Amino acid sequence: MKLLWKTDIMHSPIFATAIHNGHYVDKEILKYMKISEDQRLREEDPFTENFLKYFNNKLIVYRSRFQVDLNRPFEKCVYLKPEDAWGLDIWEKMPPIELLEKSYNIHKMFYKNMDFIINYLLDRFKNIVVLDIHSYNYRRKSPFKEDPKEKNPDINLGTRTLKNRKKWENLIKAVKDELSRKKIDSMAIDVRENVKFGGGYFPYWLHNRFYPNICVLSIEFKKIFMDEWKGEPYFEKIEKIAEILKELKNPILDQLKRLERS
Repeated sequence: MKLLWKTDIMHSPIFATAIHNGHYVDKEILKYMKISEDQRLREEDPFTENFLKYFNNKLIVYRSRFQVDLNRPFEKCVYLKPEDAWGLDIWEKMPPIELLEKSYNIHKMFYKNMDFIINYLLDRFKNIVVLDIHSYNYRRKSPFKEDPKEKNPDINLGTRTLKNRKKWENLIKAVKDELSRKKIDSMAIDVRENVKFGGGYFPYWLHNRFYPNICVLSIEFKKIFMDEWKGEPYFEKIEKIAEILKELKNPILDQLKRLERS
């Protein structure tokens, strides 16, 4: 079996993840799919692995969300119907139950692994921050026309699953301020909170399981770093995003130190 995910753990209270980075689908599952590879790639979060290059603590998933979506609850982690996947018709023929069970088991393995990792970090740090990195399409109807800017910020900061907002308010503000100071192609970055997405099952699970010592920030980048229709990367912008995320470390660490003292 191809590698499901890669994990690097060092001594840091910041943990970055790219759980929709993956594109690979097991061959035994792929032969039942109707959806094209290009269609799959468009709804995945390609190149988000590259965004995490400067983080020592990170997890990168290599399995496509079209085989198993780790940002959905167990019972919804396999897209069975078009309404589960933006109206896309995924299956030429539904795979046999024993193959679907393999995908459900990946979900179980992932959350068991996450339970171990987060407990490991919380044994060493009183509080931790998870950067849950994603991307989203902004040319939904046409490769030549952008969706309205008022509903599509360059960076969407998802915080709706956070249970104790008051505790983390200063940290969230520090992250937003740091991101808002950055530029891509000499243009200021439009950073807004909970406009496009508020966060999925992954941050929901983390916040509920490890309350009150974890803050998950779901950071969604508009796909300005690639051609979302052709799947082609713009490597200079990808590197710039990696550097922007790297520079979040100091303000996050500063805020965690303040929480330690409070």
